[in-house]
Amino acid sequence: MVVAENGLDHARLGLAIAKRQVRTAVGRNRIKRVAREGFRRHQHELAGLDIIVMARNGAAGSDITRLHRAMESLWQELATCCENS
Repeated sequence: MVVAENGLDHARLGLAIAKRQVRTAVGRNRIKRVAREGFRRHQHELAGLDIIVMARNGAAGSDITRLHRAMESLWQELATCCENS
């Protein structure tokens, strides 16, 4: 994730899932779906941020539950950082 302040009262999400990192459209769409779902659950805690989610090589081979757990921990970590600052 890449995070920057946006000066607004709401958070915005950008998705950059490269075909080079995740070859199949099904895999790219699964990652996007999980990222959007997590963002919807945590967006009230992330007000004023622009967040870009990018996939790494290992994301393509992950099963759905592992992907959900990884994204959830990232969202919680980001929310904690925002809360502390």
